[in-house]
Amino acid sequence: MALRKLKELSRLRRKKRIKKKIRGTTEKPRLCVFRSAKHIYAQVIDDTTGKTLASASTLSKEVRDGLKNSGNIEAAKKVGELIAKNSLDRDIKKVVFDRNGYLYHGKVKALAVLAREKGLEF
Repeated sequence: MALRKLKELSRLRRKKRIKKKIRGTTEKPRLCVFRSAKHIYAQVIDDTTGKTLASASTLSKEVRDGLKNSGNIEAAKKVGELIAKNSLDRDIKKVVFDRNGYLYHGKVKALAVLAREKGLEF
């Protein structure tokens, strides 16, 4: 139990350190990733107005239908594709990537790589 609290505290410290440097603007909104054991979520956020411009997750109907397990790398790749599609539909091409304190590997990296391949620039 203590190890889980320590890991979460470490992530929150990393998140705070990163958040000081990363800000989403109207020209370049922030692509924020949140992952849990079962799901992964992505949002494109304009921090100047505080509004979410686009979002995708493993709970989205487009992603959920084709998945057997929603907490793995394949699911993260599908979410990366969907967030890129949703962003490009709203004429958002450039974003700032916010890994939200998570290490850049596994699900977070898979989401970022697929979003980049599908047309988002960061």
